[in-house]
Amino acid sequence: MAEISAKLVKELRDKTGAGMMDCKKALAENDGDIEKSIEWLRQKGISSAEKKSGRTAAEGLVHSYIHFGGRIGVLVEVNCETDFVARGERFKDLVNSVAMQIAACPNVSYVKVADIPEAIATKEKEIEMGRDDLANKPDNIKGKIVQGRIEKRLKEMALFDQPYIKDQNLTIEELVKQAIAELGENIQIRRFVRFNLGEGIEKETMSFAEEVAAQTGQKVEATPEPVTEATPETVVEAAPEPVAEVTPPTETVAAEKPKTASKGKKKK
Repeated sequence: MAEISAKLVKELRDKTGAGMMDCKKALAENDGDIEKSIEWLRQKGISSAEKKSGRTAAEGLVHSYIHFGGRIGVLVEVNCETDFVARGERFKDLVNSVAMQIAACPNVSYVKVADIPEAIATKEKEIEMGRDDLANKPDNIKGKIVQGRIEKRLKEMALFDQPYIKDQNLTIEELVKQAIAELGENIQIRRFVRFNLGEGIEKETMSFAEEVAAQTGQKVEATPEPVTEATPETVVEAAPEPVAEVTPPTETVAAEKPKTASKGKKKK
């Protein structure tokens, strides 16, 4: 690979108006060849996108996308410069593609890494510094490893850094820049929100038998608790209950006299 000097990057930047990092990447992809790098930037839509990035984009669309049978929903606002472009099929297709990407990326919460609050990056650093696999490493090595992990984690949270679901060779940032080159207007993904059905609701868990019973209207009998068999050492014999004494009949008890019918006068 040819060495990419700062002078070479500046030359490409002056010719295309693309950003420094984009120029450096283009040169790296094309072994330092200026003409091939210019063509590469044009294919990605980067060169013209940088020139338009400072223009006001106040038109556009707020688009909704429902995925997976209604279990995931996305609202996204994408801006452009004119209403004419906003009503065009090319712009609508871009907005829908962005919404689909958001639906497919549950970890994405921000448009760009630069939008992520500093407090989140600080918290991620605390988590990474406390990992067991870094405990015995020198501080300078530990710092480099942690920084690399944090950068990776923040990119996972940023929409612009995600590989496009329809073309893994493109990032969402490059997809937007291609649309800018085609439509000739500044385009910005302003904000979005992702809805997951039932998110944040505490759900009651049921066993399979209980679930079937609930659907059929049957009652599930509680499973009896197992009886613990006592060991011989722990068996305590219960004291026998006292038996009530029964007095046997004596010979002196007189037999009950038979009842005699009362004498009465017979009626004539």
